Amino acid sequence: MKDGLWVVMERLKASIVVPAYNSEATIRECISAIQNQEYGGNFEIIVIDDGSKDATALAAKRAGARVVSQENAGPAKARNLGARISKGEIIIFTDADCIPEKNWLSEMLKPFGEAEVAGVQGTYRTRQESIVARFAQIEIEERYELMEKNAGSLDWIGSYSAAYRRKDFFDAGGFDESFPKASGEDPELSYKLQKAGKKLVFNPEAAVYHTHPETLWKYLLTKFYRAFYRVNLYSKHKDKIVKDSYTTIEIRVQVVCAYAGTALFLLSLPFVYLGMETYALASIMASTAFTAVGLASGLKFTIFAARRDIGVALFSLLAIPLRTTVFTAGLVAGAISKMVKT
Repeated sequence: MKDGLWVVMERLKASIVVPAYNSEATIRECISAIQNQEYGGNFEIIVIDDGSKDATALAAKRAGARVVSQENAGPAKARNLGARISKGEIIIFTDADCIPEKNWLSEMLKPFGEAEVAGVQGTYRTRQESIVARFAQIEIEERYELMEKNAGSLDWIGSYSAAYRRKDFFDAGGFDESFPKASGEDPELSYKLQKAGKKLVFNPEAAVYHTHPETLWKYLLTKFYRAFYRVNLYSKHKDKIVKDSYTTIEIRVQVVCAYAGTALFLLSLPFVYLGMETYALASIMASTAFTAVGLASGLKFTIFAARRDIGVALFSLLAIPLRTTVFTAGLVAGAISKMVKT
């Protein structure tokens, strides 16, 4: 019987790895959705309990997943552990708060029919009705549009709906475990694969439902911490500061304008104090010009959103400046933290 089981395991086409931390409330629905996939082949479900303090592990076992526990060390290490103990030719990742569509697994696997494909990116969807969550979803959809335009040079796969050919995953070293929490370890792996000449594919049909932040405060806090940890990502891949296949040029312009506008305004203060009105006025005017360019660059998203949700389009007039301010502050805080540590 053991030999027969081993043969079955060796022939698995896919292994689905779900890192989970304090996910008792969501893990059952996640596993149930995976189990009910419209897919005729063999696959396994592995949940890595990342030192949860609730009953995540028990809930996952009762739902039918294979569960392995580790001390709390973050999702990068949890995913790597899941990948190591998996048997699938293709290793697929999703998160414990995601609910895959019924065709998700087949759509994630479909691009691997091409031998040169090393990784596949799926998509987020949401059923939420709050204006903040709708804004977050359309914000992501704008990035998906950019990814489709960069189909020939994709360098970004988010681990909420990600798949990798086993050999390519391990050849690239898996996820960098120096990243704490969920903080950029997935694009870092994508960058490594892309630089190694591997082909990454975006499949918008491979969808999982996800819960975005419901309040503006939580949304902005999320943006701050993403920016904070993005410093670590960019320190490893400095060329990606300028361009990648996930970040729009408008977002980069907004951040640059925020830095320049703030710096020029602060520069005007000593001129005012010293009575150098001409220099002070020039600095303030330049600061205002950069601020205006940053605000104007956000109109492209507003128009994009208006085609989908007029409420989100109007909300974006407030949300984009706040997002830029918080993201810029996060980058500054991250840079300071990194300098202190080194």
